[in-house]
Amino acid sequence: MTTLRSAQWYAGSDRHAYLHRAWMRRGAPNSAFEGRPQVAIANTASDLTPCNAHLDEVATAVKQGVWEAGGVPLNLPVVSLGETQVRPTAMLWRNMAAMAIEEMLRANPIDGVVLLGGCDKTIPALLMAAASVDLPAVVVPGGPMLTGTFRGVPLGCGTDVWKLSEEVRAGTLSAEQFLDSESSMIRSRGHCNTMGTASTMGLVTEALGMTFPGTAGLPAPDSRLLRQAHDTGRLAVELIAADRRPSSVLTAGSFRNAIVALAAIGGSTNAVVHLLAIAGRLGVPLTLDDFDRIGSGVPLLVDLQPAGRFLMEDMYRAGGLHAVLREVEDLLDKTAITVTGRPLVEHLGEARIWDREVIRTRAEPLLDDAGIAVLRGNLAPAGAIIKPAAASPHLLRHRGKAVVFDSVEDFHARIDDPELDVDADSVLVLRGCGPKGYPGMPEVSNMPLPQKLLRAGVRDMVRVCDGRMSGTAYGTVVLHVAPEAADGGPLGKVRTGDPIVLDVAARRIDVDVPQEELDAREPSVAMTEAVAKPRRGWEQLYVRTVLGADTGADCDFLLGSSGDQVARESH
Repeated sequence: MTTLRSAQWYAGSDRHAYLHRAWMRRGAPNSAFEGRPQVAIANTASDLTPCNAHLDEVATAVKQGVWEAGGVPLNLPVVSLGETQVRPTAMLWRNMAAMAIEEMLRANPIDGVVLLGGCDKTIPALLMAAASVDLPAVVVPGGPMLTGTFRGVPLGCGTDVWKLSEEVRAGTLSAEQFLDSESSMIRSRGHCNTMGTASTMGLVTEALGMTFPGTAGLPAPDSRLLRQAHDTGRLAVELIAADRRPSSVLTAGSFRNAIVALAAIGGSTNAVVHLLAIAGRLGVPLTLDDFDRIGSGVPLLVDLQPAGRFLMEDMYRAGGLHAVLREVEDLLDKTAITVTGRPLVEHLGEARIWDREVIRTRAEPLLDDAGIAVLRGNLAPAGAIIKPAAASPHLLRHRGKAVVFDSVEDFHARIDDPELDVDADSVLVLRGCGPKGYPGMPEVSNMPLPQKLLRAGVRDMVRVCDGRMSGTAYGTVVLHVAPEAADGGPLGKVRTGDPIVLDVAARRIDVDVPQEELDAREPSVAMTEAVAKPRRGWEQLYVRTVLGADTGADCDFLLGSSGDQVARESH
């Protein structure tokens, strides 16, 4: 058997080994330090990350599995980010969380790690860290919540917040009724029950091969999640024995499988920046164009909010991710393995669709072509994306005059002004919301529509932004525009009244202004004054080093990996 990494701390009779063992002993038997693998449980449980609050219970099940397999489980609380709670945006700290987790995994006497995440940024941060330190690792997604109902109607977390709040602004729902629904929205433990970023990243992580097969998408309160967590603890010990590391699982083929899954489930656009960032830690050559190239011909098979009708509890009941992937098995990389050591496709053989309303067959998809579309043009030279499955078909080819907002504050101050010169054909443009500009690239791209248009019956417009949008959101939104306006991108030079031309079929997003005129313009002064100017701490480091959305918005000094070795003793 390969010498365990933890032996560098615990083996021997010198003073250093004595210190490490003595302080960790606290009732542990001698055998805990004699050849038994030390398995960290990187746990993002936090009362301030409500979607992850149940992960302590999941960690207990993992511990039991680790003990049963002969390992020593060690709870390791790590940075946790609650999408609904932290300001200005959780994305500002994804890279910091990944860096902190990576350093703690490297610094401690552990041989492998089980990664517990749920809410949007926690699984990406955990995977980025695991990729950079490259110790044997496996993920347990915390799972979606059960479906809540209000007046007999199922509620989709996030998606129905956006819908109901727009109905209040349209005057078709009272504020009192809106607030009454609040206590019904969150029925149980777990993350959002729509195909938002949390659900997407859990499912995509399984498609990458980084979960115990069949775990992703299991509802958080389902007792089967604890069984899977127990088995994951056992698997973690096996991973260490086999020396199976993320670098051997997360290959180009794995990312292909993730992109196919992303399209087939109608997943969140946020997965694009996260997958690019994870690939960047591994040195896997993944680009923005790969999402279009691989995903463009993949059908949408899951009828789930925000692109459809149902919710995550329904998807698992209907057959789950494996049933979806079996329908598109011919598009998957057959050689890409999972943490089990076996190819992903070998785990799909028994999968069945049990409800063809929720999960469609390949022969009867919701959409024939559901992949994320990558747009380019003089408005987005480095690329932008749109999710056609969540957009209005009649707006996928559109020309309209820009109505420009220089900041989120500017948008909120003017969007409902009755005198605002805007109509249903206008294109709403919001800038200064990229990684550097906000900072942190917030989920503001799905701008609420002008109140006067909502009251006239308008429910969608073309919107363009250098920020992100919630995976629970919907609409014809061009987002992740790169380069961002605050980093010299042409979005910063657009003026109200400029014609914006969107042609998704042609993969174009342009401002119809002579190029020499656009080049000669100066960036908006109001936008420049509004962008973030951090003076200290992580925000300053982030703004100085963060890269564009088109490459994953990681920090330049965090690309790649450093492995698991620590050169010096601590005493």
